[in-house]
Formats: sequence, structure tokens, C-alpha cells
Amino acid sequence: MSRHRQRPLRRIAGAFILISIALAATAQEKKLLSFDQIFRNGEPRLTKILPAVAGWTDDDHFVETAQGEGPARLGGSFLVEARTGKRVPYRDMEQYRTIVGEGIEPGNPASSDESYTHLLYARDGELFLLDTRTKEFRRLTESRAERKNPTFSPDGKYVAFTRDNNLCAIEIASGKEIQYTHDGSDVVYNGWASWLYYEEILGRASRYRAFWWSPDGSRLAFFRFDDSRVPVFPLFNSAGQHGLPETQHYPEAGDPNPEVRIGVVPAAGGDVVWSDFDAKGDQYFGRPFWAPGGASLWVQWMNRRQDTLDVYAVDPLTGRKKIVFRESQASWVEWLEAVHFLSDGFIIRSDRDGWMHLYLYDAGGNLKRRLTQGKWTVGEVQAVDERSGTVFFTAKKESSLRTDLYSVNLDGSGLKRLTFGAFTHAVRVSPAGKYFVTTYSNVTNPPKMALCTGDGKLVREIGDSREPAFNDYTLGKTELFTIRTQDGYDLPVIWTLPPRFDPSKRYPVLFSEYGGPNSESVSDGWRGIAPEWLAEEGLIQVSVDHRGSGHFGKEGVALMYGNLGKWEMNDYCEAVRWLRTKPFVDSTRVCITGGSYGGYVTCLALTEGAGYFTHGVALFSVTDWRLYDTHYVERYMGSPAGNAEAYREASPLTYAGRYRGLLRIVHGTMDDNVHMQNSLQLIDTLENLNRHFEFMAYPGERHGWGGKKALHLRNESYRFYYTNLLLKEFPEQLFEKAGMGPGRRR
Repeated sequence: MSRHRQRPLRRIAGAFILISIALAATAQEKKLLSFDQIFRNGEPRLTKILPAVAGWTDDDHFVETAQGEGPARLGGSFLVEARTGKRVPYRDMEQYRTIVGEGIEPGNPASSDESYTHLLYARDGELFLLDTRTKEFRRLTESRAERKNPTFSPDGKYVAFTRDNNLCAIEIASGKEIQYTHDGSDVVYNGWASWLYYEEILGRASRYRAFWWSPDGSRLAFFRFDDSRVPVFPLFNSAGQHGLPETQHYPEAGDPNPEVRIGVVPAAGGDVVWSDFDAKGDQYFGRPFWAPGGASLWVQWMNRRQDTLDVYAVDPLTGRKKIVFRESQASWVEWLEAVHFLSDGFIIRSDRDGWMHLYLYDAGGNLKRRLTQGKWTVGEVQAVDERSGTVFFTAKKESSLRTDLYSVNLDGSGLKRLTFGAFTHAVRVSPAGKYFVTTYSNVTNPPKMALCTGDGKLVREIGDSREPAFNDYTLGKTELFTIRTQDGYDLPVIWTLPPRFDPSKRYPVLFSEYGGPNSESVSDGWRGIAPEWLAEEGLIQVSVDHRGSGHFGKEGVALMYGNLGKWEMNDYCEAVRWLRTKPFVDSTRVCITGGSYGGYVTCLALTEGAGYFTHGVALFSVTDWRLYDTHYVERYMGSPAGNAEAYREASPLTYAGRYRGLLRIVHGTMDDNVHMQNSLQLIDTLENLNRHFEFMAYPGERHGWGGKKALHLRNESYRFYYTNLLLKEFPEQLFEKAGMGPGRRR
């Protein structure tokens, strides 16, 4: 077997045509889904929403949120005893509704202490405190101000937040406000992330929060950012008579990055202890981790080249640092998403050998052993039980298309698969691994839920999303298979065929792709009924994952270093070449669509890959990597100063002269992630070449959007598919009747 091959997937050959013919008679007896069922959740429904498991309170009880009660509303939650299934209301917040008054949702606090006795609410620039034991509700702040990311200390004594780019807190008992820093400004942020760190390092889930309580609540660690040297990018809001300019500190490839200092301050106030890193260094810092008890702050440091990661233990009393972990790779190193501390060491994930696996270190930072190994990928550590010496983690071992739960002993022995069947599992493991809940599905079976013991034995089924009407309808056949490239990679593919597929007809094809490094689009999980409308209208819908998507480990992803765009286009074009061999595929109508990185590969497909792709809808696309941010681009492409030719070869602008077919370019005018500058430069190039294309702008919208304009975008994309792929009129009246159209024209 070729070293590039995945674990075997079901291969699609000419036999599928015979299967389709054999199923045709049965399919004719079943109904097709209606417009209302697909787009408006109309009756009869094929599936229902399963309960959500919010987490475990201990090893014997989990919290379940029932459908219709809202995952964010603790008032709609139940405490479930795992062994018996007995359910009782969990934190019934409705009893506090009259206490907190109008404008506050009692079940949705901004923050809470660990015991859930103190809940914090924000309203009109003020903070309010609810004591669930005494049922006392009071205003915590004395003035209105923008207090961002209010967060309780673990002991419940303080609430920290940022105000005017300074780090502050309120002492709960006295109501005293403490201001820890005083130099916040338009370019200096204490505890509030610079945009680059929010987007690329701390993540959007951080909501820009860049401060972290110690485990005992006695100290606060925080990042101080200085954007003085970071270039400013102008954004323009076209609303109103004169519009409104907006500026953003945004480092494009090769630009100076924010300067970062890391401080620790006592919760009660006092001098900030700064860690002894050189703030002027050309470097990055990842999310820090407090060691148990708060004895030290573990800080991730990475060089600008991003090929070396150091983890330092910083003394919170002196700021002195000591290295505890180092990793270097020829391509790039990933940040640690977690450190799992043990009584005498710690566990981390690393892809240093070409695949992501678990490594056990002693307390001094010396490698003790690898816990897992092989050509498969470890996902997330779910629980560690030191008493039994067991680690519970997710992984894609049986197939790169499916996620399972596994356990392994801390001595590296006893690797065991705990989940079952040919399904993708989403699991929640109890704190010590006594039980786990799994929600599982595959492309042909909608989700079910089950409770299992920690050794994988089924306790009972919890729920099944399949409704009785499911078997009354015929759906487009969704299948997984692989396409072999000329150099031996088996690329994962998923497609949905029209529900009454006729192999004697010729169908247009729509590729939906993202395509970024280590970003998979193809998996063996339930996709819902969203693809059914276009399938019923006669469109084959396809997604293909290239060799750098993650299915082939870091070995495959690392091939993209200095080569963004190269292997995506090579492998997508290989897929089109394979499709062309099928008599039912119309190669004159092959469209590709995607957003962000998916927009980038769409633009590339209609320029460099124009001999294969005939149409494209590119959403908020990167068109030149020199225009995107430092941390993301340089990780894969290096510095533009030292790799100018690689940047040129990766840009759709370079291949604009090859453009043919029809490309629709779509962008929000205030996109602060992929600036509309990208689309405008492609538009300018195509106009100078006198080429026909389409452009649609969404005024005031940023990187992706919701509401009415999201509906407009979806409908206009459908109109594009009807006109250019399906070759029939867009059903305007059907969409308008359902309240989903552009509205009545004057």
C-alpha cells in the first residue's frame, strides 16, 4: 500500500450506478422534501433536536438541557443521575426573575463564582450581583461605564474587567473598585487583546479577554499590548450623509507586530510584577496556564518564524522565568491548547513526529514517554484519572473521517477504543472517566445519544433524533469515497447526488470548500437536510479534502509550507479530472464556492484552475497573502521579504490572465479580518484585463454576517446556481412567498 494512502474507505466504482438504478423504483414510492421542510423547519419534520449535555457536576451526574429551553438558559437544565437516568431541575433560575427585574435574563449571567452562589449581570453599563443563597440582588457599580469581560475570581471575592483599556476589579464584600493599571490608551491595552492576538492566538471565544485568575483567586495574570508600531488600516462605514471612518491596527505580512508584556498583580491591588521577557523582541506569546495552586504561570513563547515553541514557568512573585518545555520543527510549531497537570508531571499534545499525539513529561520538563503513536491523529484530552492511571481522549484512529473516544494508561499501555460502530462521536466524559455521553451519527444516520461506562459498555440509549416521517422521504444519496491522485494520495470525498438520480442524464457539479491548512471539510457525520433543495433541483454537491487538510497528519499539512495554493489546486483539479470520466457529469458546469480561505481557493480555481472550474462564488476572499495578517500568513509562507516569489505564486492576481468562465466576488465593506482591499485588487486586475465577472458588496458588514443580508446572500447565490448551473429560472415567487425573497420591487 502506498505510504500516502489513508485507512481504507469505501471505493466508488461503476457499481454505484447499478445501485442507483435498483433504488430508483423504491425512491419513486417515497416523497421529496418540500421547500418549507428544508428552509423553514416545516412539518412533518424528519429529525428533532436532541438534548445538550452541558457537562458533568461529578462522576455520577451530568447536566442536560432539553430542547426548547435554550442551551444558554440554566433555568431549562436538568441534573441527571447517570446510573438511573433520574432527572431533577438544575439551578431553577425562574425563581429569581421577579428579583432581578426587567432587562435581565436570570439564567444567563455574565459570570459566576465556582459555587454558583454569586452571579453577575451587565445592563446599561452597570454590573449587578445576585446572591442565590440569600436572594439578594444589588447594583455592584456606582457609575455607568463600559466594563468589558467581567469575570469572577475562583473564590468569588472579586470581579475583574477592563475599562478604558485598563485592568480593574471590584471587591465584592466592600464594593471597592481597584484599578491595577493606569496607562491604557488608544494603542496600549491592559487585559484587552490586540486584534492580532484576538483573531489568531487567543481566539474569538476569548472576546478579547487577555487576563487570567490564579486558581486560588489571589492574583491576576494579564497581557499588556502596545500597538504603537503596528500599521493602521482604514475601514469606512458608508452609513449616513458623510459616512464614518474607522481605523484598525492590523499588521500585514512583514509588518511590525504588537509589543507584549506579561504581568501578574495581587487581587487586592499593588505593584505589577512583570515577567522578564524582552518586550521589544520579535516574538509571540500564547495563552498562559496557571500551574496547580498558582505556584507559577506557564507562558508560551514563540519566535517570529514560528518554528520554535518554548514554555516557561514564571514566578508570580519575582517575574523570573525558567524553561520547562521546548519544541522545534522544520515547518512550524502549533500552540499548546492545554497543559494537563499531574501530581508529578504533565501531558501535552504534539505533532512533532508528523502526527498529533500525547506525550508525558515529569515535573522538571523531561520527557518520560509517548502515550500514543502511529499514523493517526489525537484530538482532545477529555479526562485524566491519576488514581487509575488512565487518560481519556478523542482521536481519529479507525478512520480520519470519524472521531472516537479512547483510553490509554499513563505507562503507555492498554490503548482501547471506547466508542462503537462506524460513527463520528462527540463525547462528554465525567471528571474521572466513570461514564461518558456520546452523540453519534454518520452520513446516512441522523444523531443518536447514548450513555456508556468508562470502559465502553452501553448503559442505555438517551435519545434518537430520527422522527417517524424520516422513512417516508427520499433524500439525495450522500456517499463517502476516495479519489487517487497521480502521486498516490487517496483524497477523501463526500457528495450528495440528486434523490432521483438518473445515470443517463448529465448533471452540473458544485464544490463547497474551505481548504485551509489542517482544515477538514469531509467527515462521516450527519449533514442535515440543507443540501436537499439543490439536490432535488438536479445539482451534484461535492466536497474534497486535499493532502494538507489534516487527513494525512502534519506530514501532509507541512507540504503547504511556502506553497499555499499549490496542493489545494493540484488536488481539486485531480478531483475534477476524475469527475470528467463519469458520463453523468457535465464538465461545462463545474462550480466552486467558499468563504475566507474558501474564497481564496475559489478565486484561484477560476484563474490558475480555469481549465477545470467554469464558475465560482468567492466570499470575502484573500487574493494576495501580503495583505493578510502576520501570524497566520508567515506561519505558512515565511516573511514576504525572504519569500517574494512564493507569495507571487500563491496569489490569484498572478493568474488573472488565465481567467475565464464566470466568477462572482462577494465582500463586506467593513471586513476587519480579510479586508475588502483583497477583492478590490482582484477586481482592478480583471477590469484592466477587460474580463467579465460579477461583484456584490455588503455595506457595513464585516467577516461573515447574519440577518437580512445573510438571507440575501444565500438567495443570490442560489440565483447564481439556477442561472448558470441548473440552467433554469430562479423560483422567485416561491422564495418571496416564504418571506425569504428580496421583497416587492417598486
